[in-house]
Order: sequence, then C-alpha cells, then structure tokens
Amino acid sequence: MSRAPLWRAIVALGVIAASLFFALTQSPRLGLDLRGGTQIVLETKDSPVVEADAESTQRALEVLRQRVDALGVSEPSLYRSGQQRIFVELPGVQDPREAAEVIGRTAQLTVHPVRGATDKQDQNKGEPAKDGSRTLADPDQQGAFLRLGPTALTGEGVKDAEAVLDQQTMSGWTVNLSFRGQAGKDWARVTGAAACAPQGAPERRVAIVLDGKVLSAPGVNPDVACQVGISGGSTQITGGFGREEARELAALVKGGALPVPVEVVEQRTVGPTLGADAIAASTQAAIIGLALTALFILVVYRLLGALATIALALYGLISYAALVALGATLTLPGLAGFVLAIGMAVDANVLVFERAREEYLAVRTLKSASAHLDKPLRTGFDKTWSAVVDSNVTTLLAAGLLFFFATGPVKGFGVTLSIGVLVSMISALVITRVLADFVIRRRFVRDRPGLTGIASTGRVRSWLAHRKPRLVHHRRRWFGVSALLLVVAITGIGLRGLDFGVEFTGGRLVEYSTSKPVDVDAARAAVSDAGFPRALVQESGDGDISVRTGELSNDQQHTIKTALAEEGGEVTVERDELIGPSLGDELRRNALITLGIAVAAQLIYLSVRFRWTFAAAAVSAMVHDVLLVVGLFAWLGKPVDSVFLAALLTVIGYSVNDTVVVFDRVREARRRDPAADLETTANRAVVQTLPRTVNTGLGALFILAALAVLGGDSLADFSVALIAGVVIGMASTVFTAVPIAVQLEGSHPAPPVRPERGEDSGDSGSRRPLERRGRARGSGAVV
Repeated sequence: MSRAPLWRAIVALGVIAASLFFALTQSPRLGLDLRGGTQIVLETKDSPVVEADAESTQRALEVLRQRVDALGVSEPSLYRSGQQRIFVELPGVQDPREAAEVIGRTAQLTVHPVRGATDKQDQNKGEPAKDGSRTLADPDQQGAFLRLGPTALTGEGVKDAEAVLDQQTMSGWTVNLSFRGQAGKDWARVTGAAACAPQGAPERRVAIVLDGKVLSAPGVNPDVACQVGISGGSTQITGGFGREEARELAALVKGGALPVPVEVVEQRTVGPTLGADAIAASTQAAIIGLALTALFILVVYRLLGALATIALALYGLISYAALVALGATLTLPGLAGFVLAIGMAVDANVLVFERAREEYLAVRTLKSASAHLDKPLRTGFDKTWSAVVDSNVTTLLAAGLLFFFATGPVKGFGVTLSIGVLVSMISALVITRVLADFVIRRRFVRDRPGLTGIASTGRVRSWLAHRKPRLVHHRRRWFGVSALLLVVAITGIGLRGLDFGVEFTGGRLVEYSTSKPVDVDAARAAVSDAGFPRALVQESGDGDISVRTGELSNDQQHTIKTALAEEGGEVTVERDELIGPSLGDELRRNALITLGIAVAAQLIYLSVRFRWTFAAAAVSAMVHDVLLVVGLFAWLGKPVDSVFLAALLTVIGYSVNDTVVVFDRVREARRRDPAADLETTANRAVVQTLPRTVNTGLGALFILAALAVLGGDSLADFSVALIAGVVIGMASTVFTAVPIAVQLEGSHPAPPVRPERGEDSGDSGSRRPLERRGRARGSGAVV
C-alpha cells in the first residue's frame, strides 16, 4: 500500500499545528489605513556639497528616527526604500502639520557671536558668507536685525537636548543643552568673548540659529568673567517657549542636522474610525461571502463540498498564520485580497471535484460502481495538478508585479494575494485530499456514492449534454460581438476619458466628516470663500465631503477644515492623501510599465507551457478583458487609481487562469488523438470544462458581491472592477480565447511529431521519452 496518504496527512497536521501556534502567539501588523495615523514619504535632494544617494539617505533616516522618537509617537516605523525615499509611519497622528514640520526641517543649528545691531537687512538677505557670518532678524525686537559673526560651533557638537519647565526662576519652558568634547570649550570661548562687552551692548549677546532663523540671542550674565565664559559643557536656551515648542526644538537639536534636504512627495492620513469601520466591514463581508460559498459547494458537491468547506476554514487559518509569521503589514486592499483569495481557493477544489465527477461517470456502468469511488477521486487530484499550477502561476505573476511596482497600501494586496494563492494549493491538494481519502474509505460512504456529490451529473453538465452546443463553430459571430464591445469600451475611453486619482495626477484629496449634515453646494461655497475656488468638492460615502485640489499645504488644508466647520460643526479628517507632482508622474509611468510587464510575462510563460498560438490567444483575450473593464469605468465615471490597478492586475490573472484550464484540456485531448479535428476537440474541451468555469466564477462572485455591498466606499469600486472582470473573463475564455486559438492553429498548424529513426511510427516507442513519461503519470490532463 502506498505511503503517500500517510505523508500527506503528516504534512497537513504539521501545517495546521504550526498555523495554530503562530495565530495564537502573534498579532497581525496593521497598516495605517486600518489603525489610523499618518504616513509621510520623503525624498532626499542633492545639497550644494552632498549628493543624495543611498548613504546620505541612510544618514538622514537615522536623524529622522531620533526626531520621531523625541516626539513621543507610539510604535513609529521608519525605513528606506530605494536610493532616495524614506517612509515614515506615525500611528495615531491625525494632524500631519506638526509631524511634517518637525520631520522635514533640515535643522542646521549654529551658534554665532553678535557683532552689532542694525535696523535693516543686508544685501545678502540673510544668506551666510563663507565663514558663516550673516545678518538676521532679532527675535526680541521687531524690525531690528543682528549682525552675526562667523560660526562658533554647530549642532554636531550637541550631546543632548531636553525640554525642561524651569520652576526655580519661573521662566517657563526652556531647552537645556549639553555639549560634547571640543564643543563645550568652543561655547566657553564664545561666551567668554561676549562677557567682555559692556552690559546692554549687542556684542554681549550670543545668537543660537536654526535653519536661518535666530531662535534665541541671550545676553551673557554679569557674573560670567571676561575671557572665561560659561564652562561645564552645558547651557540653556530661553525664548518664551510653550511645552510643544520646547519639545519640538529639543527633538530637532538632539536629532541633529539632516545631511541633505528632504521633500515631502507623499502624505496619507487615515482617521481612527475609518480603519476600524473597514476592518469590521471586511470581516463581515468575509464571513458572509465564505458562508455563501460554503453553502454553494455544499449544494453542488454534498459530502465532498462539506470537506472542502472545512479545508476553506483551515485555509483562512493558514493564510492568517503565514501573514503574521512573515511579519507582513495588513492593509485595507490587502484585507480585500485576503477575502478575495477565499473565493479563488474554491477554484482548485472545483477543478478536482469536476474531474472526479467525469471519471466516476465514465465507470458508472460497472456493476459495482461504488467500489470505484477512490479511483475517480485519486485521478481527479492527480490530473488536475498541471492545471492548478499553471492557473495559479499566472495569478502569482500579477500579484508579484503589484508587490514590486505598487506603492502604499496596494502593495499589501500583492502580498496577501500571493500568500492566498499558495495556501489555496495546500488547502485543496493536500488538506482536502487527506479528508477525502479518509471519508471515502468508510463503508457507509462507499455504499452510498450519491452522498459524495460526484456520482451525479450536475445541472450544468446535464444541460450541456442535452443541448450539445457548438460554441467554437460560431467563432466569427463571437469575434463580431467582441469587436463591438471593444468599440463601445474604446469610445467610452475616448469620449468620457478616465478619471485618474491623485496617485496618477498629483495633488491632494481630503475626506471630511461633519457632526451636522452639510449640503454639497454649501460645502463648495465654503471652500471657495476660503480661497480655493478651483477645488473639486463632492459628496463621499455616508454624508462625508471630499475636497480635491492641486498642491495644498498642511496649513491650507487646515484652513479648508475650519471653513467647513462653520457649516458642519465639528469636522474630522477621515482620509487625507497628498501626492507630489513628480511622484504622480512616476506612479503613472510605473502603472503602464506594470501592465506591459504583466502582458509580456503571461505571454512568455504561456509560450513555454503551450504553443505560441495558444499563448497569443490567451493574451489577446486578456487584453480584451482589460479594455472592457477600463471602458466600463470610463462610462461609469469611476476613479482610476492604484486600487483600480490592483483590481486590473487581478483580472489579468483570473482571465488567464480560466483560459489555461480549457487549453490544458485541449492539449490533453490532442495528445490522445493528434489527428482529431481541432475545432471539435476545442468545442469538447469548452463543454467539458464549462461546469468548472461556472462554479468557480460563482464562488468568486459571492465573495465580491459581499465586498461590494458591505466593504464600504473604499472597496466598492475595487469589487465592481473585479465583478466585471470575472464575468467578462468567464465569457472571453469561451467566446474569445478558444476561437482565436483555433483560428491561429488553423493558419499556423503545429508540425507533426516525427518518429525516432529506426522505430515504427505507429509504435508507442515513437513517442518522445518525456511524452511517454508524462502520459504514464497522467500529467497534463485536467478538468
């Protein structure tokens, strides 16, 4: 007896045990779009003396880390991406103005002796000379300026900086500085020189400058001796600071100067309630979608459907465990990918069950058909391996492209979709098989094969057997319908255009919720009166107001928020996305590159697995599906953003997935009978696999419909794109991909397989070794 079932059971138990361990001992890492907070993406720029490269960007990252730590943000995350990008994630920070100001400042701290006072700015307008001397505004006297001498010391000499409330002298909040090494001696030297000037003279002051602004210019106390100065390696900066100002200054000074300037190229803020609502909605959608899918496969496949439902539940456990074990960040699109992968996990089960159903029906005429339950099921698992691998690889290609080229939360979709696809193979081909092998060996089941669900023909298969449709024969008709739909889609793109999101155009999109209902016209007038007449103001979600503009600073965003508060009472920022123009161009370019690579990758992979004619047909159908989905969004006026791009790449994977299953069946039939008419073979393959296509599509549609209804605005457009893609993909496989393949094969037929020299062409030895081995194993045969 084969030991394979035992090994499969051991592997299944090991995977489940490991999954339980990780699921119970580790918590998921939620993205900011689920837990609320602010993400700021910085790009380093060249300075006159330092080039912005990986090394200088890494030094800037360490400086920023100290600044963020000093701000007291809980569990911040900072990391470098590429040569010049720094991602800063600040959970719980809802007002990005303070964080962006502190993080983005260069923080060049210098100390200067004061050479005198004047009432006007010099011709350099505050720019420093080579030795650092300059003229800047006096912070203690409006309209006055201080002439500063050469730089005495810089922020690099500061060892520590701390905001302190001075309760002894009641001078309020101050910043205490301590110096390291030579810097302490330099401080004593500059204060000692200032102590030689008469009391009240400007020369008795020492100026502390940060980023071209005099923070404080205190006079040296009378008890400080001339040429001795303040020793001890420490001092105190006073300046009428508030608590937050003192903390901010201490953070900047302690963190030190950035080696290169930085620019905010992207900024996202998500309110605390939006993330919680998204988690609740997605969880509800997952439960309802999974329940509907489970009910569907229970009705269609009965006992085997019940086993598949158990395997799907374990699939959810294993996927979640893999996510937390890898430390992947779960984002809102990633959560959608996790839910969607449940529907895709049904695919492998349906492939197996439909093939097993075919095998069982083939031996049903035997006297003891029940004795053959195990063999049809084993054949179903063995011969669907090729189709499962091919179809899942096409989806993994799309998910991988999302991971490498996407940005922000959408990258998480690629991660969870990849995990889901891989785990679905384990769920269907290992766990479901272990359960099925155990059950069909029970005498109660063997005596009642009807319980398994594979002993019946199925309604779709019965209808097809009765009608015997010649779908491929009418391929010119289908070409005409496809061409008409493409004309409608392209016309929509040309006439109505595409509503690109801020990711692709640059600008800022802010969504506000108000405590009182606000009419969109009143909100539009309030924003216009606030100084933004060209802003696009729309109603969003459940009574929220969205404002989309070009470049908008954090202070200007706060002005709009204040203006809306006059109409709607208390105003909360639910979502805030800022994309710089350079990043918008980059993301738009990357989107086109991603789509191009997706098409090329599918073409190359399919050309390896099939003839180029089949690969070209599959890719043509895929492009057809993409154009129809894009055209639909153009006609509906829905936004085309990074989430839509994720949906589009998923449609690409799903479209090819569906087509590959049919092509595998055609390949199997042609191996058995190379001389058979291709049109007849292809038509038979379509009819045989159509039940799988319908059942798999319905399983995915249950999940997507639940996401569309319950997932909220964030996932509604995503779900609509995928629903359209699934429906179009199911139809294009039958009416576009297969007819094109038949047409191309007719024009460019495959060369006949030549027998090996010295062997009879009719002998089995004429087959190539790989072909003989493949047929012996049953590889290449699918549903």
